[in-house]
Amino acid sequence: MKDNKLDLPPLYAITDTRLSGLSHTKQVVGLIRGGARLIQIRDKQATADELYRASVECVAFARPLGVKIIINDRADVALAADADGVHLGQDDLPPDEARALLGGSRIVGISTHNLEQAIRGATLPVDYVAVGPAFLTSSKANPDPTVGVGLIALVKTLVAKPIVAIGGITLERAQAVIQAGADSVAVISDLYSTDDIAARVAEFLRLLAP
Repeated sequence: MKDNKLDLPPLYAITDTRLSGLSHTKQVVGLIRGGARLIQIRDKQATADELYRASVECVAFARPLGVKIIINDRADVALAADADGVHLGQDDLPPDEARALLGGSRIVGISTHNLEQAIRGATLPVDYVAVGPAFLTSSKANPDPTVGVGLIALVKTLVAKPIVAIGGITLERAQAVIQAGADSVAVISDLYSTDDIAARVAEFLRLLAP
């Protein structure tokens, strides 16, 4: 396992087989071709075995190219698939337990949905704090109330951890979210709004380039 110290890119790409109509591996290929460097494998419907097998394929393709693969929710699958880390929700394995399981070199991130959760999240052994949903999102069955860019800006002033904004972020909204203080934008639906995933990723990166 190589050193996985987090170098958070401006775009945090997330896979979705339902929205894209593609396997996770095919999505990862397109995302990387567009320039994505950090990709989360997200599949709420997959069994543990299905998620594991997809994750193994994605890691095998991405790692030689220097791209990090994060598994949504499942620290056990992240460990078994030798992924680069895990992204945890509020109801998943606690971050300290995930850190104990995965060790210090892998990435652990956490989703937060209000100021209290974000401040607490920053005190835990995580590498980044995700804040959202910034806007109305269609990628979650029961989304939390939207927080807007105001909460992202406030959280940025109060916590020292890198901030990832998530939820309803489109190409048109991404720059405003970064300007509000987010270090990175996590995007799902808008990456699959065209048939050319690579071109869409490239558009985001051109817009968000420092």
